[in-house]
Amino acid sequence: MEVDEYRKWAELPPELTSSILLRLGAIEILENAQKVCRSWRRVCKDPSMWRRIDMHNLGDSGSMEYDLDIMCRHAVDRSEGGLIAIDIWSFGTDDLLDYIAQRSSNLRSLKLAMCYSITEEGFAEAVAKVPSLEELEVSYCQLSEESLKVVGKSCPNLKTLKLNCVGYRLPSNESDEDALAIAETMPRLRHLQLFGNRLTDVGLNGILDNCPNLEHLDLRQCFNVKLAGDLEKRCSEKIKVVRRPNDSTLDYPYDATVQDMDSSEDDYPYGFSDIDLMSGDEDYYDLSGASDLSDYDQYDFYDELL
Repeated sequence: MEVDEYRKWAELPPELTSSILLRLGAIEILENAQKVCRSWRRVCKDPSMWRRIDMHNLGDSGSMEYDLDIMCRHAVDRSEGGLIAIDIWSFGTDDLLDYIAQRSSNLRSLKLAMCYSITEEGFAEAVAKVPSLEELEVSYCQLSEESLKVVGKSCPNLKTLKLNCVGYRLPSNESDEDALAIAETMPRLRHLQLFGNRLTDVGLNGILDNCPNLEHLDLRQCFNVKLAGDLEKRCSEKIKVVRRPNDSTLDYPYDATVQDMDSSEDDYPYGFSDIDLMSGDEDYYDLSGASDLSDYDQYDFYDELL
């Protein structure tokens, strides 16, 4: 009976198998699902499976037995130019981001979380190559107001921006540069999340003045925002959903610990401790033994086995 049941799984129609496997992330598909049988392997190689790539990595990259950079590039190649959304956690680099941008001109959604190796210059160069971008998240990565201006000018259809960092309760820690860059270059925004940003009421007014389509605004842990005068009323009347500085963070996907006045941004980058930080790409293990993906594709090797 058990054998028959396994056979039935292998004999599912390709469209149903695809629907099931799409619920997995790219890492699970490449490392596990595609090795199950020939029929699953064929489904996993279809470009339609790779229109959205989730490289959500919760572990320590340096302790893994595979190279996330190579894996991500392989997934992008499988999309054959059809990639529209990609999430990268903890291991992104300038080279990888450029690789994605060069091969995904129709990319609409980009999420970068804790990618400490991506520089502002590398980010700006890559984002300029994906003008169709509509959704962008940059969480706990280094990004200046100049980079934000590049985003706004290069991606005129941007509707969602999430710019998240650690919240600080520092009286002198005020800056409206990010907010004013957004106000200057992103008039079509509908959803804006500025978790932990240093903006003040001045920056918030600038956003309200220049982003007339804004429907959702998340200002949690933006402790320099006081909503003084008529600003509270203005937000309530203009925007459908407003998350205020002291609102609950229970649904926030990252560590929402607030840094107090005794903490220093110089102690740990972006407010994370050494335990929180994930190692960079210098510690990855390359099982392929090749310096170039074209020399040997470890993920197509299973064609010979199945």
